[in-house]
Amino acid sequence: MFEQDYLMRQFLMFFKGLVRSWEQMEEDEDPLGAADTIEDVISAATDMDGAALLSLAPESIATIMQVTGIDPRLVEYLSRSMLLESVYLDKGGKTELARVREAQARAIASAYEFDLPDDPSDFDAITEGLEEASQES
Repeated sequence: MFEQDYLMRQFLMFFKGLVRSWEQMEEDEDPLGAADTIEDVISAATDMDGAALLSLAPESIATIMQVTGIDPRLVEYLSRSMLLESVYLDKGGKTELARVREAQARAIASAYEFDLPDDPSDFDAITEGLEEASQES
């Protein structure tokens, strides 16, 4: 029961963070602020320094996530968040970092064997299934 409550809080935190970042992007036109919001959510959800985790090479990040024991049920949220962050970084002029973040997200998806949307800017596709996944857990 405790684990289920913990996961529900994590899922809710991710979903709220994604929505908050989207609002920053759409309403405030602050893509780098939106990217920072996502990184804050990633830090909180992984109990790791988000900057340290996100500095890893795409081929290393999934391995580190597995070794550190991040709950596999949260991994898809992490990956989708990172994919959305890549869009914000690109719009904020940090194109190279955006490509790294997208590659990291796709490397995680590959390692954990789930699919990500082809278009990282499609917010509905990014969040599709996340509410259902949180209700199933």
